[in-house]
Amino acid sequence: MADPQRARKLADRIKEIVARRLDKGLRDPRLGFVTITDVRVTGDLQHASIFYTVYGTEEERTDSAAALKAATGMLRTEVGRNITARITPSLEFIADAIPENAEHIESLLREARTRDAETVALAANAEYAGDADPYVKPRELEDDEDDWDDAEAGGAR
Repeated sequence: MADPQRARKLADRIKEIVARRLDKGLRDPRLGFVTITDVRVTGDLQHASIFYTVYGTEEERTDSAAALKAATGMLRTEVGRNITARITPSLEFIADAIPENAEHIESLLREARTRDAETVALAANAEYAGDADPYVKPRELEDDEDDWDDAEAGGAR
């Protein structure tokens, strides 16, 4: 098993090689605007998972996935020529869900802002259900009791 540092370096190199090759272009017209977001290599350096996003419609994403699947062998050959590892890792392309996750997070944040605004509006017009200050306060001693203590102290002389 290779050390994690070596696996990370190999992943970065594979990302660079595949991105450069896709930038040059493939002969497949189905390939859309693809961005390589991340590459992860297993500890034994024999398998690489390549995460990508596609800018465009759902149909363009599907077509680009098919084009990448068809070009996997050619891209693996390209990676094998440009790395110094003994074994060329197998490649797997996985559509990255970053745009969908970001949109979901944005919608949750919009909903939270709306609910916060509603809460602030309700709080502005809110009234107490009971007393304004429902907490029990300690009793304050009256002056009569102070006088009684003085008289008692005088009587003990």
